[in-house]
Amino acid sequence: MLSGFAGGVHPPENKNTDECAIEVMPMPKRVYIPFSQHTGKPARPLVKKGDDVKIGMKIGEADGFISAAVHASISGKVVDIVDHAHPVIGSALCCIIEASDSEDWVKEVSAARDLGSLTGKQLIDAVKEAGIVGLGGAAFPSHVKLSPPKEKHIDTLIINGCECEPVLTADHRLMVEHAATVIEGARIFQKILDVPNLIFGIEDNKKDAIGLFKQEEVRVAALKTKYPQGAEKQLIKAILKREVPRGGLPMDVGCVVHNVGTCHAALMAVKFGKPLIDRVVTVAGDGVKENRNVLVRIGTPVNSVIDFCGGYTTQPEKVILGGPMMGIAQYSDAVPVIKGTSGILVWSGVRAVEEGPCVRCAACVDACPMGLMPTEICSFVKNKNIDMANAYGVLDCIECGCCAYVCPAAIPLVHYFKYGKSEIWRKSKT
Repeated sequence: MLSGFAGGVHPPENKNTDECAIEVMPMPKRVYIPFSQHTGKPARPLVKKGDDVKIGMKIGEADGFISAAVHASISGKVVDIVDHAHPVIGSALCCIIEASDSEDWVKEVSAARDLGSLTGKQLIDAVKEAGIVGLGGAAFPSHVKLSPPKEKHIDTLIINGCECEPVLTADHRLMVEHAATVIEGARIFQKILDVPNLIFGIEDNKKDAIGLFKQEEVRVAALKTKYPQGAEKQLIKAILKREVPRGGLPMDVGCVVHNVGTCHAALMAVKFGKPLIDRVVTVAGDGVKENRNVLVRIGTPVNSVIDFCGGYTTQPEKVILGGPMMGIAQYSDAVPVIKGTSGILVWSGVRAVEEGPCVRCAACVDACPMGLMPTEICSFVKNKNIDMANAYGVLDCIECGCCAYVCPAAIPLVHYFKYGKSEIWRKSKT
């Protein structure tokens, strides 16, 4: 019997690109690389207008512990450092690089190194230097996750290969085409953390990936296909039956979770000295001519990626970066692909739905994977009773959208919860 967790939903998967091999997009003519594309403090710029840069050159230094370095993804000249449209936070300071005629790499990117001779500290330093962050979407700096406090006893490293969002297949293709490097990257994390248990969690709608990983003689947990199976707390519950406490982190129950894409990027960084300058993105939807999986340079404008995929079928109604459940709708297709961009979804038609009154059906309660009461929390937020919303656990909401998906009254519950969270944080600072 497959493992799972309470709550969740199973929307139509629509993973129509699961047979589409990863294609490499040519170097774009211009990139917009934000200094903030990770959880934490933005990187500190190291270059200025007029500087020449090579591929892989560090252009932003991590500014503090919870921060990550950023690197040039093309070779050329820095033409400006200004605020530019950002897919998550609206706008952010960006390094704009105009491409030269050649692809020049920094000399540090080299032939394979012998990983066996490197210590745990050398490995984690290499991960940090390469600007590796979680590629599942949250973009949390990986070196921070790999540095749990000494009092936390970690016994298990879980590698997240669920890709539970509908439509997205970037992680799936990475596992099918690069299983060996994903596993080798995971072994690096295992050595850094010095943990005995390494488990790959993969949903059972990816049987080819499950088969490949089992052939490599690593431990695989085949999981029931259900959203949000890839959320950390749900993944830990499904595999280990451990419950992350309210307000806690996976390390509180002896776990660290990393995404398969993060493992691949870490292997490239540690073994070959290649910083995080590109990532695999699923491009899909009825608004784009050719649905594909594409390896894209960080900083590439979304409209350039769409052009590479044949262009729009018609004037798009909605462009989403990320998956259809947790992705963010964009006001402009000039935003760049950043480290956390797992998908570019384009819809030519969007059905307008008007929010109705709550009918007290409790479908949202059944669907919530965190065991919350969304309808009650929403009512408190609507009535400005933020203290009660806090008491009912609005901060525990992982914003998966399951509650809104099943709501027959089309109440945008997650929007209300985001507002409630922002009010709690605002009040905490006054």
